[in-house]
Amino acid sequence: MTVRPIRLFGDPVLRIPAEPVAVFDAALRALVADLEDTVREPGRAGVAAPQIGVSLRAFSYRVDGEVGHLINPVLSDPEGEQDDEEGCLSLPGMGYPTPRAWSVTATGFDQHGEPLTISGTGLLARALQHETDHLDGRLYIDTLKGDTRRQALRELRRTRSSARR
Repeated sequence: MTVRPIRLFGDPVLRIPAEPVAVFDAALRALVADLEDTVREPGRAGVAAPQIGVSLRAFSYRVDGEVGHLINPVLSDPEGEQDDEEGCLSLPGMGYPTPRAWSVTATGFDQHGEPLTISGTGLLARALQHETDHLDGRLYIDTLKGDTRRQALRELRRTRSSARR
């Protein structure tokens, strides 16, 4: 279908909890195709519908060459911890160590309304958590704490003030 432009920090759609998908139709399948095309761009591990301006609970992911999607995700069974650097397409150029569960299970539906369960560890678990946060109106910088959070917010203010000039 189409590689869609990514909405950047400051766009209100990124901060509004997305609506659950209620209708599994051709429009949803077109959205999923766009999400999957968009996530296939180099350097991308996930794209949530709000990041392309659509306030629906859907995302795509690409980890270890595998591309997939999930509609109306619910996370469960978090185990362990990881604190690797995380970035976000909506906050380009930034990256900070971000605490996440090492493994997680996500349940939801595929684009046809069939139940789907994805269990992941490492990068896949991180992507599932990151993209689900987007659907809840949260960005990864919201999970940062202490000095790391202060540093990220300073960088964000500096970047935004430079962009306005």
